[in-house]
Amino acid sequence: MSVGTTQTRQGLGGRLAALSRIVELGPGRVDPKLLTESGQLLLRAGDRLKLSSEHTVVALAGGTGSGKSTLFNSISGLELSPTGVRRPTTARAHACVWGLDGAGPLLDWLQIQWRHRFARASALDKGESGLHGLILLDLPDHDSIRALTDAEADRLIQIADLVVWVLDPQKYADASTHRRYVTELAGHDAVTIFVLNQIDRLSPEELAECVADLNDLLRREGVEAPIIVPTSATKGEGVDELRAVLAETVVRRRAAVQRLEADLDRITIRLLKAMPEEGVPVPASTVDDARRIGLTDALCDAVGVPAVGEAMENVYGVRSAEWVGWPYTRWAAKLRPDPLNSLRLGDLKDEIRGVKGGSVSAQAAEVDNAVRALSDGLTAGMHEAWQNGVREAARSNSAELPQLLSGELSEIAPRLDRVPAWWRLLLVWQYLLVLLFLAGIAWLGTALAYGVFEMGTLPPGLEVFGETASLPWVGLMVLSVLGLGLLTAVASRNFVMLGAGNERDRLEREMRRRVGAVASTTVIEPVERELARYNEFYSALRAVRS
Repeated sequence: MSVGTTQTRQGLGGRLAALSRIVELGPGRVDPKLLTESGQLLLRAGDRLKLSSEHTVVALAGGTGSGKSTLFNSISGLELSPTGVRRPTTARAHACVWGLDGAGPLLDWLQIQWRHRFARASALDKGESGLHGLILLDLPDHDSIRALTDAEADRLIQIADLVVWVLDPQKYADASTHRRYVTELAGHDAVTIFVLNQIDRLSPEELAECVADLNDLLRREGVEAPIIVPTSATKGEGVDELRAVLAETVVRRRAAVQRLEADLDRITIRLLKAMPEEGVPVPASTVDDARRIGLTDALCDAVGVPAVGEAMENVYGVRSAEWVGWPYTRWAAKLRPDPLNSLRLGDLKDEIRGVKGGSVSAQAAEVDNAVRALSDGLTAGMHEAWQNGVREAARSNSAELPQLLSGELSEIAPRLDRVPAWWRLLLVWQYLLVLLFLAGIAWLGTALAYGVFEMGTLPPGLEVFGETASLPWVGLMVLSVLGLGLLTAVASRNFVMLGAGNERDRLEREMRRRVGAVASTTVIEPVERELARYNEFYSALRAVRS
């Protein structure tokens, strides 16, 4: 095998590998029929490339009465295939092999029966060395009324390295040939030859007219440079010219690869029509940070993360007043009339006090909107099939996502009825100050009653409480206790609100982190897999067309 042929086969191998990736990545995105045909081409190519590269399979195809079998016998120089006018004349494919060594597995793959295999390995081959490596097939008539032979002709036309269409002057424009085969094999110019047989029935002027008309017809059907060889199998006219064309093909040993390349080109054109490459955006295979943050923000809103943080802060503020506020202030507030009572709305504070928290629920509709916004932003300009694929990937866990978010955040949602230990200590301190304040008031009253107004005499040992000299100091103590209580209440309240704010920030950060983790696992990872699949598909499509 020449270096050029080796390089060609390697290039074909790379394109076939790319087509294999397309077949793997295409389900759900590409027409199943097209994927099936691509898979069949891969199997056919794999089988053919493993078999003899020293042999070229040439199939003589044509309709009944075209003289195909006569031409087969004329090329081989032997009466190998039956001829006549009976329909169909050739019921099974016949093969004539120039150089039988190594051809057996290839003939088995072609499914040529043993009794229909013939070898040119005698003195008759003298002078035909250029045909060494040729496997010439005489196919059943493609327009046969027998379904079996018709199917066999179709099968061998699909897998032959080179197809020689044998046409006769009367039916060279036959629709069954052109519609079923010639049009379908457009682009296979290098591995297709057209023989206008039975030219002995035509005058030179009629022959020239028929060749020109056939040439125009083939060009209209997509054959850019048709090779037309006029022959008369019965008279032997043009057979040597046809042998020369076949010998040139056989010597180059490229027909098998050219046929596969032509088949690959055709399937590639169909793939490009189904999945156009021009103008296709090439998105990154990973979701960028801006979209990740946007998805996390939207899901946090759907779950109500800000509302949970605000509720925690507000509930702590209301409840803290019962524990760290100055008791006299609370008692005075209870004596004032509440305007909400007239609206019969109930005690809102009592409702807030009853809130325990511990659970978070996600709004399914808002979650779905957030996921859809992400996929829509990533798929702008994509083919509709891939847009749907990205959307499906983004929503692959949409049924479970609200529950996952709710369950994840409920684990860390704070219990809003909890009372920090330092609140209890502050309450004890406040009531201690209340007792000191009451004790100071009692001392002042005693000093005024017994020291100033001399209402009586104190029992022995308690005279100190009636001395008037203690009044300024006791009054100062009472004012100090009152001020200390108020200062403690204000400072404690500020500390509570500052702590609640910090706790809210910490809680929201943790909830956002968990929402981001859930979003990454259930939404972003499936989307990134689909984006990677999209990019790999179009990379393979570019590789298969190169």
